[in-house]
Amino acid sequence: MLDLMTRKRIFNPEGDREVDKRRIIGGNPTNIIELNNVRYRWAYDLYRTMGISNFWIPDEIAMMEDKKQYESLLSPYEKRAYELVLSFLIALDSFQVDMLKEFGRYFTAPEVVMSVTAQEFQESIHAYSYQYILESVVDPVKADEVYNYWREDERLLERNSVIAEVYNNFIEKPTEENFIKAIFGNYVLESLYFYSGFAIFYTLGRQGKMTNTVQQIKYINRDELTHVTLFRNIIHSVKEENPDFFPPEMVNWIYEFFKFATYKEIEWGKYVTGGQILGINDILIERYIKYLCNLRLTQIGLDPLFPEITDNPMKWIDEFRKINNTKTDFFQRKPQTYSKASELKW
Repeated sequence: MLDLMTRKRIFNPEGDREVDKRRIIGGNPTNIIELNNVRYRWAYDLYRTMGISNFWIPDEIAMMEDKKQYESLLSPYEKRAYELVLSFLIALDSFQVDMLKEFGRYFTAPEVVMSVTAQEFQESIHAYSYQYILESVVDPVKADEVYNYWREDERLLERNSVIAEVYNNFIEKPTEENFIKAIFGNYVLESLYFYSGFAIFYTLGRQGKMTNTVQQIKYINRDELTHVTLFRNIIHSVKEENPDFFPPEMVNWIYEFFKFATYKEIEWGKYVTGGQILGINDILIERYIKYLCNLRLTQIGLDPLFPEITDNPMKWIDEFRKINNTKTDFFQRKPQTYSKASELKW
C-alpha cells in the first residue's frame, strides 16, 4: 500500500463516461457531473437529503430563553459541561469542512463527490449554529474562551488531535493505507465522537433546560446520522471494489482504532460531566458509548468489540431526539417538522 493515490484533474477529456466504469476511487472520470445515470444511487439520494430536504437555518430558532436559563438556572457543573461540549463540537465540525474537500479530490464518481459536498455545507451550517448559540447565550468574552478552550484544556487538545492526526497523515502522504485510515477516522468522528456530547445536551433538555440549544442539536444530530450513512456506504463500496486495501493488519488497526476511540470518548464524557449532571452518570456513559461502538462496527460488517453490551442503556434518547412531530416550542414559535424529510431510520 505504498503507491500514491492520484488526484483527479479538473477536466479530463480522455475520461470514461460509462456508468459501469465509475468507482469510488481510482476511476477515470471526465470530471463532468453527469447525472442522467448514476452508479451509486445511495450517494445521489443522500445528496438530495442533505442538500435539499434537510436544509435548516440556525437563527430561526429563538435563543432568549436559553440565555436566561444559562444565567440563572444552570449549575456551575452544567455550565461547564455545556461549554466544554460546544467547544469540542466546534472543533469536530471545523475539521470536517476542510477534510471533506480532500476526500472530494480523490473520489471519482460525481454523485459521491456531490454527496460529500452537501455534507461539507452541512458542517458549515453546524459551525454557524455553534457561533449563533454562543453569541445568543453567553457574553463575548466567554464565547471567545469557549472557542479557545483547547489551548488551555489538555484533555480537549488531545481529543482534537486524535482525528486530526489521521487526517493530516493522509493530506501529507496520500497513500491507499492512509486513505483507508482517514475514511475510518471520518466514520468514527461522525458515528462515535459526537455522542456523549449529544447525550449531555439531551439530558439537560429532558429536564426542560436549554431547550432551544437542544433543538439546534437535534437538527445537527439528524445531519450527522446522514453523514454516518454516507461514509458507511463509502466504506462498503471501497471494500467491495478494493478488497486488497483491507489486509489483516488493516482490519486489526480498525479494531484497535475503534477501541481507542471508544475509551477516549468514555473518558471525555466522564470528564465533562464530573459525576455532577443529574440524569447521566459514569456507568451510563460507558455502556452507551460501548453500545454505539458495537453498533457502528456491525453496520460495516465487523464484529462488536463489547459483546456483553447488547442493549442501548439510554433508549430514551432515540425518542427524545426526534424532530418529525407536530409539537411547537413556545419560544421558538416554529413547528419541529421544519424539514420535509422524515428522520433517517437505522
